[in-house]
Amino acid sequence: MERHQLRQMIADYMEKGFLENIIDMFKHDPSLYEMIGELIKDERMRVKLGITALMEELAKERPDEVKRALPSLYPLLKDEDPTVRGDAANLIGIIGEPEGIEKLRPLLKDENPQVVEIVKEFLIY
Repeated sequence: MERHQLRQMIADYMEKGFLENIIDMFKHDPSLYEMIGELIKDERMRVKLGITALMEELAKERPDEVKRALPSLYPLLKDEDPTVRGDAANLIGIIGEPEGIEKLRPLLKDENPQVVEIVKEFLIY
């Protein structure tokens, strides 16, 4: 299966509420974390919520593996869409890697107050 097809399948499963199945997929194939940045940009709210739930669950169970999502999330901190910036910041915060948390600091000056609020949750001043 091509990467694009796999990403689409994961997003579609997430929309249908198959979170447990997707958690199992990520446990068996940690390379899937590299898709998190693309998945969080999906327009469907259920997909966004599912990706957040996925990362919350796996950050507890597999903290070293979830770090693999960070390179796909960092570029999104500069996305033109404030929702994408906020979602990426939230996932980086959930992952909790100190290097990632530091990359959130510039967003304290974001033009969007909701993005600033998300970042404040994770930064220790």
